[in-house]
Amino acid sequence: QVQLVESGGGLVQPGGSLRLSCAASGIIFSTYATAWYRQAPGKQRELVARIWISSITEYAGSVKGRFTISRDNAKNTVYLQMNSLKFEDTAVYYCYSNYRTGLWGQGTQVTVSS
Repeated sequence: QVQLVESGGGLVQPGGSLRLSCAASGIIFSTYATAWYRQAPGKQRELVARIWISSITEYAGSVKGRFTISRDNAKNTVYLQMNSLKFEDTAVYYCYSNYRTGLWGQGTQVTVSS
C-alpha cells in the first residue's frame, strides 16, 4: 500500500524545537520531490519546505533559517527540523509527495503555546 505517515508533532513552548518525520511505504522517496505543508485553523494550506530529487531545498520566507528539510534515503524518510518555534507555527503539518497525481499524509498537529 502506498502511503505517507507523519509523526513527531506535539506541544512545545515558543523558542522550542520539534522534528517531524514522514515515512513512505510503497514508493521510493528519493525519486520524487517531497514537501511539508501546514494548515492553521481558518487558513489555507501553505507550503513550508520542499526537497527536490536533486536534494535542493526551498523554504517559505516565514520559516527560512529556522526550519530544515532533509531526506534519509536509507530509511525512506523525510524530516522537518523546526527550531525557534513561534506561536504562528501552530498548525497541522502534512507531508506531500508528487508521486503520480500527488500523495498526502494524514497530518500531525504542532502546537506552540506557553
